[in-house]
Amino acid sequence: MLTVFEAGTTAYRDAEARLSRRGESDLNRVEPDVRAILEAVASEGDAALVRFAQKFEGRTPERLVWDRAAIVEGARACPADVRAMLVAAADRIARYHQKQVDRGFRYAEGGIELGQRVRPVRAAGVYAPGGKARYPSSVLMTAVVAQVAGVPRIVLATPRPTPEILAAAEIAGVTELLDAGGAQAIGALAHGTGSLARVDKIVGPGNLYVACAKRLVFGLVDIDGIAGPSEILVVADDQAEPRVVAADLLSQAEHDEDAYALLVTVSRAQAEAVGREVARQIAELPRRAVAEASIRDRGWAFVAGSLDEAARMADALAAEHLSLQVRDPDALLERIGAAGAAFLGDHTPEAAGDYAAGPSHVLPTGGAARFSSPLGVYDFVVRTSLVRYTPSALAAQADLLEGLARLEGLEAHARAVAFRVR
Repeated sequence: MLTVFEAGTTAYRDAEARLSRRGESDLNRVEPDVRAILEAVASEGDAALVRFAQKFEGRTPERLVWDRAAIVEGARACPADVRAMLVAAADRIARYHQKQVDRGFRYAEGGIELGQRVRPVRAAGVYAPGGKARYPSSVLMTAVVAQVAGVPRIVLATPRPTPEILAAAEIAGVTELLDAGGAQAIGALAHGTGSLARVDKIVGPGNLYVACAKRLVFGLVDIDGIAGPSEILVVADDQAEPRVVAADLLSQAEHDEDAYALLVTVSRAQAEAVGREVARQIAELPRRAVAEASIRDRGWAFVAGSLDEAARMADALAAEHLSLQVRDPDALLERIGAAGAAFLGDHTPEAAGDYAAGPSHVLPTGGAARFSSPLGVYDFVVRTSLVRYTPSALAAQADLLEGLARLEGLEAHARAVAFRVR
């Protein structure tokens, strides 16, 4: 079922070029509708949220905003075995992200004290989709990171919260829950409503409308990025097990019809063996229709012929998930500069990263790993530069400061120095 492209052919080059533009989502198509939704939420608040829930979901929320006590109460319906799994995953996520905590710094030189203060944002909004599937893991992978960063107010936006979602929210330290989805939820987080105060940062993946809304509210609040369809790129040499490679490809294909399942291998025989396994395994999946659409339209195998070419291709594509099923994955990774998360070796499934390995599974998509990073503690903090001069230090630097100010024609700047030292 995989479409195979041979190195050196026009089809190979065309397919790579097409993939290099996969991050160009069609946000402009939905922007007029999203703007109208955001404007309605900004002006009407809660009433707009109720109206959009009735229009898009055919329901009227019993309550729009859940406080911490309501979250805890609703989480009691979560089965004990499910809660135990969520606790175990949250613990691993927290331990990993505690390594990212930045304490700031201070130092002195020549009577000048310099430093950087690091503080968490006051309020963060985390979005969890509520469409084709529900992902309590995504609640953990965003809210736990915010909790480790020390964010005092964490708002989860998701429609129709289930007991599993509520349990994940409780475990992750969510303080409020907004029962809303889509662009209207992003608008509520960014602007605030009658029952919900605005936040400072919005993170988490969503559909095209959510992505467009995040882009439009950027500047009013900060965002983590614009998420596109999920993707995996497996690089496999001739020792990789086709059954395992196929399973990893399908683990992304079953997410969404628009997901990318990509393989770069060193031989046509390997590509064809993986293709046969994909066809066999896909027939057994509960989400077969979704996976089949993904594989049909975006399941591509590239026969690179050598690991040098495979590394070049992987670096060029800058995939969200990079699985290196080769003899020496560390050596190959050194030749690949851009990837959201790298899964090293035959015994490291990408699914581990989705759930309990530790790093957040909120990753750059569409090639954005070239310039952006996985969600981390650093996304939930702001930094302040610290500067203090002693009188003697300012006097020693006065000529330099005044000279640079006058070089740029800014006399008031120069006088702000001169009046202090003369």
